[in-house]
Amino acid sequence: MKELLNIDNELISNILAQFNKWVAESLPAILVAIIVFIIALKSINLLEKKIRKTVEKRKLEKEETEDTGEYDKRINTLIGIFKGAAKITLWIILIMILLKHFGINIGPLLAGAGIVGLAIGFGAQELVRDIISGFFLLLENQVRTGDVAIINGTGGLVEKIELRTVTLRDFSGVVHIIQNGKINTMSNMTKEWSAMVFDVGVAYKEDTEQVMKIMKEVGDELKKDPEFGNHIIEPIEVFGLDKFGDSAIIIKARLKTKPIQQWTIGREYRKRLKKAFDEQNIEIPFPHTTVYWGEEINPLQLTIKEQQKQ
Repeated sequence: MKELLNIDNELISNILAQFNKWVAESLPAILVAIIVFIIALKSINLLEKKIRKTVEKRKLEKEETEDTGEYDKRINTLIGIFKGAAKITLWIILIMILLKHFGINIGPLLAGAGIVGLAIGFGAQELVRDIISGFFLLLENQVRTGDVAIINGTGGLVEKIELRTVTLRDFSGVVHIIQNGKINTMSNMTKEWSAMVFDVGVAYKEDTEQVMKIMKEVGDELKKDPEFGNHIIEPIEVFGLDKFGDSAIIIKARLKTKPIQQWTIGREYRKRLKKAFDEQNIEIPFPHTTVYWGEEINPLQLTIKEQQKQ
């Protein structure tokens, strides 16, 4: 019995000795690793704030006529990607350090992870393609968070860009998740500047010069408006008579605006143009048929009289 007690005491003594040794050697290293980890996370946040302050400073240095929203889109997109990648890297390093100091040999784990990664790589070629496509998507600055884009025929606001997917939210609020490797066509509608194109139809009898003059005046007034003028980059461009339609002649014009403002400016311009046409008795026709009877210009006049009851 005494021998068993002696063995137990020796075992407990060895355990306590090993624990004391671990506390003396490994625990400080673990604490240092955790402190460094926390400092690194704080440094990432401070670096993000510093970058944003630099961007704000550059925005103030730009002229008022230049669009400064491009910096915000680019920085927000890149910060989101690299901040996430940096945090994942820090967590992996911390976990490896903790495993090592808890006596777990990470060599076989790394070797096993390499073999598993190789096997997964052969079976996840589509994932690799998505990541590579996402990398070049960011490198070439094709689209940024906050842009309005049409991807594979689906249009919407770009809410998130990751190395594997792009998230779009359309006008109805539906969220579309599109893999980067499956993006065949992409149209960015809000990069650097946008534009609203107008195809204005008026009756054949109207004077095109007068109509173009009214369209120009309405565009100039809109640019001078304090509410809408700041969103317009250049004066309206009235290109002239574009084509002959079935019921109207089409005059084409264009307004250049800041990104994402083209729809707001377009609606306001159409409202003001309709009011100006009404004041000048300019006809905006709809599909109809005009019957001419004998005379070249004047249409047939029909008069319907109510018969008096006898």
